[in-house]
Amino acid sequence: MAGHSQFKNIMHRKGRQDAIRSKLFGKLAREITVAAKMGLPDPAMNPRLRAAVLAARAESMPKDNIDRAIKKATGSDADNYEEMRYEGYGPAGVAVIVEVLTDNRNRSAGEVRASFTKSGGNLAETGAVSFMFDHVGVVEFDTKVASADAMLEAAVEAGAEDVVSGEGGHEIYTTPDSLRDVAKALEAKFGEPRKAALTWKPQNTVPVDDEQGEKVLKLIDALNDQDDVQNVYANFEVSDALVAKMSA
Repeated sequence: MAGHSQFKNIMHRKGRQDAIRSKLFGKLAREITVAAKMGLPDPAMNPRLRAAVLAARAESMPKDNIDRAIKKATGSDADNYEEMRYEGYGPAGVAVIVEVLTDNRNRSAGEVRASFTKSGGNLAETGAVSFMFDHVGVVEFDTKVASADAMLEAAVEAGAEDVVSGEGGHEIYTTPDSLRDVAKALEAKFGEPRKAALTWKPQNTVPVDDEQGEKVLKLIDALNDQDDVQNVYANFEVSDALVAKMSA
């Protein structure tokens, strides 16, 4: 199971736990507000806001919450958040990228560093591990919307770079600049995607045993538990048995 897909499953598992749903909604709302503030407060005219709204809908965030987060961007009380990216190494030398939206970079840096240190990893300089990933656009659809062949044909026609279809759905990869056009073309054909956003896709994944894999998953969980952390990406593979164990 590939590292980027692995993380997605973990993120969604955590997202469905009632105990942290309010924290997840808070992160989604923060991204919506930042996206709306950086561009037009209309998802149809603002690709980043569109992606943020899709992510919120995927987690069943109420429409009122979404509308409130967009409206907050136009108010005088809107918080100013800074986008930061941290890079480091987790257990077994796994490469990790952490994306943050923060109103206090010193607090965020301290919390991220502490999580790495506690896991036996270490924070590195920006650029230390990102060269092992491709920064790409990804559009995702449920499996039921089309066959793998039909999706591939439509994606190629839309200008996509790559398509990965499996039981979990269809993942269509694009260059960052073409994400909006590809997503728009595919939506016209298959309906609203479940995701359309920029992501860090590992060029290669590192297999880790269950002992080290559990440590890596705990690091990712610890990072996701931080309010300022929006996304975590890593280049590892673990066994399905460990995924089942950690999801229990």
